[in-house]
Amino acid sequence: MTELTDLQKYEFRRSLEEVSELSGRGTELISLYIPPTRQISDVASYLRNEYSQSSNIKSASTRKNVQAAISSILSRLKGLKHSPENGLVFFVGHRSIGADQTSMVQFVLEPPDPVQTFVYRCDSTFYVDPLHDMLEKKDRYGLIVIDRSEATVGLLNGKRVAPIKNLQSLVPSKHGRGGQSARRFERVIEVAAHEYYKKVADIVNDSFLQDKELKGILVGGPGPTKDYFVKSEYLHHELQQKIIDVFDTGYTDEYGLKELVEKAKDTLRGLDLMREKDIIQRLFEEIRNPDGGLAVYGEEEIKHALMIGAVDTLLVSEDLRKRKVALLCSSCGHALEIFVASTSDEVKCEKCGESMDVQSSVDLVEELHKMAEANSTKVEFISGESEEGGLLIKAFGGLAGILRFRVN
Repeated sequence: MTELTDLQKYEFRRSLEEVSELSGRGTELISLYIPPTRQISDVASYLRNEYSQSSNIKSASTRKNVQAAISSILSRLKGLKHSPENGLVFFVGHRSIGADQTSMVQFVLEPPDPVQTFVYRCDSTFYVDPLHDMLEKKDRYGLIVIDRSEATVGLLNGKRVAPIKNLQSLVPSKHGRGGQSARRFERVIEVAAHEYYKKVADIVNDSFLQDKELKGILVGGPGPTKDYFVKSEYLHHELQQKIIDVFDTGYTDEYGLKELVEKAKDTLRGLDLMREKDIIQRLFEEIRNPDGGLAVYGEEEIKHALMIGAVDTLLVSEDLRKRKVALLCSSCGHALEIFVASTSDEVKCEKCGESMDVQSSVDLVEELHKMAEANSTKVEFISGESEEGGLLIKAFGGLAGILRFRVN
């Protein structure tokens, strides 16, 4: 499954916000979720049946709008041979614009995760709950729970814990005999334990060494074994460096993996916020520099610096919503360019009062991201959850940059 880029996640989140704000006069908004396993022909057949059933709707305007929405979806499906790898989601219908008037809206989204269930819903609002769950961060962490008798290796992907391998050690338990027999037996036990730790390490190395998306490794267990395993550096040196912390857990089976994740919850949340905090602190240090430092802020200043390739890191708030929209009134020909947070709001012509049509719409973040890519500038999306992230949106309008070199 292809992972969405940060920009794609931003675009998806922005579209979802627009969809969530829309409402209809009645049950005129259609939400359609198509799983990747569902045949397009089956979906089209289902919609044609719904079109036929909608002829029983008593309200003439509602009947007309629902049938228009179904026809629009069927038209889009004609060009598809099969569903994309994560499926498709349609939000189509007539939103209310006041004074008993409606206008058609159409959103077609490819979700970040596979659609699990086929859904057709006709309501006064769009059904977006499944998509909100998909937007949560899905960082990947390796999981190891281990003691002398058992070990389990797993993967944390977002909120999902997936066991990879459970291994029983077969290391003999200690006994009470004394003398040379006891010492020989101790050596046998230590050799067996060593081989067991090597097998666990091999499973971990095979599972995670080639995983470029792995953020780190968490280790847990009920006794001193977990600490010995970490300190003895059985893992490949690249993975050894990715060990974040060691936690006490009561179990070493699949339940132990879930227990480990619960114990590490605060640590993982802190890591993500700490990374963002470090970036913002670096920006502030540059701003406080007596000679002006390597900080840049202000939309036009940032665009200029990006254009000449001077920006090393562009900081963008995930909460930034700004689009440049070109509007034209079809009645009187009046043209207008404005900045808006969303294109879903209707704009009336200031000359004649009629509704204005959108001619073009450019998202500021998309525009800046393209400029950044052209000059190998790193783009960091900053959440608004931390104090520093909130300051980026309040004090700098959600945009700032750290320069490669000073710009006049």
